[in-house]
Amino acid sequence: MLTTLTDGFLCCLLGKTPNSVTPLDTVESRDGFTFLEVKPGRILRIRHSVRDSSPTEPTEEPTEPPRRAAVHCRRRITLYRNGQLLIENLGDSDNADRDQDANAELEIPDHPGIPTKDGAKRRKRKPKKVVMVDCEKRITSCKGTHRDVVLFFIHGVGGSLDIWKEQLEFFEGLGYEVVAPDLAGHGCSSAPPVAAAYTFYALAEDVRAVFKRYAKKRNILVGHSYGVSFCTFLAHEYPELVHKVIMINGGGPTALEPSLCSIFNLPPCVLHCLSPCLAWSFLKAGFARQGAKEKQLLREGNAFNVSSFVLRAMMSGQYWPEGDELYHAELAVPVLLVHGMHDKFVPVEEDQRMAEILLIAFLKVIDEGSHMVMLECPDTVNTLLHEFVLWEPDTPDGDGDTK
Repeated sequence: MLTTLTDGFLCCLLGKTPNSVTPLDTVESRDGFTFLEVKPGRILRIRHSVRDSSPTEPTEEPTEPPRRAAVHCRRRITLYRNGQLLIENLGDSDNADRDQDANAELEIPDHPGIPTKDGAKRRKRKPKKVVMVDCEKRITSCKGTHRDVVLFFIHGVGGSLDIWKEQLEFFEGLGYEVVAPDLAGHGCSSAPPVAAAYTFYALAEDVRAVFKRYAKKRNILVGHSYGVSFCTFLAHEYPELVHKVIMINGGGPTALEPSLCSIFNLPPCVLHCLSPCLAWSFLKAGFARQGAKEKQLLREGNAFNVSSFVLRAMMSGQYWPEGDELYHAELAVPVLLVHGMHDKFVPVEEDQRMAEILLIAFLKVIDEGSHMVMLECPDTVNTLLHEFVLWEPDTPDGDGDTK
């Protein structure tokens, strides 16, 4: 503790950034990890595992998905100027309605919430934006023997790819190809010395580069906390390549905006002095229990082990106004939501709202888990993830309309 206070005081005097990580000067693979240069001087550590099939091991070639796996996604999303979102999930019986004018006016009272008298004049309000989603998704079971399936694991603020240790080993053992990067400034990735390197958009472009490098025909995205936002971004950008999405304690479908009254707005040197307190607070809020086992998991997962400069820049860079309810409602990809009941960072109501907004969503709550549920309950999480990866819709007679 004394060393931490001394280091922080010297940082304030000398104007240096504490615990800064220097960029890596190699992109060669070593120890099972690859170092990918996404931009000049911006290098990410990536765990990429592909199980080599033995000559006697059967390998299933990807085939044309069966008709029963086809899901016709139809919905009309209307956004009004007051922020109200109206979502209509359409079926075959709604074909006539889908052909009507999408800019139909909505009648509302002059004073919302106050009933008008009979015969009172009502004003009409046009929607700000109307979005039609009408597509056919072929959702299939993804097995480890399928060579066109890749699982991507994206961690959140303060984490690293090591938090996925149990999940990576589990899916590797089943024969899946897995990809897990360290975000910039985290784990063993390089840490640029400018705050602009840690905005949502800068990190999203890093994740896009990793995705484009390793993506195949059917890609499954797994995100935790802040990492869920990057999974949503990729699913929106590449709807034909993203097959399924798994969101673990990711929160509600709201636009990101940094808080003006946050402890992370303090200078990096002050945050460095407070790092022991912050680590203890994270342990209490991130785990259902705070015993020796949880402390060991925190160390092994290399979680909350970033410099105060990177932590401050990450928190202040969470600005993503496009990621609102409308943005999420447009997604036509199946989503599994996993929530730890004791999570003090993300209330369960936020994931419930996410499940309501998304077109195809399943919410699973783990009673014994908290924010770091994949570390606390790895077997339960692995089972839920694997079941969803193998899941495909069983619609009778090829009638794939959903919701």
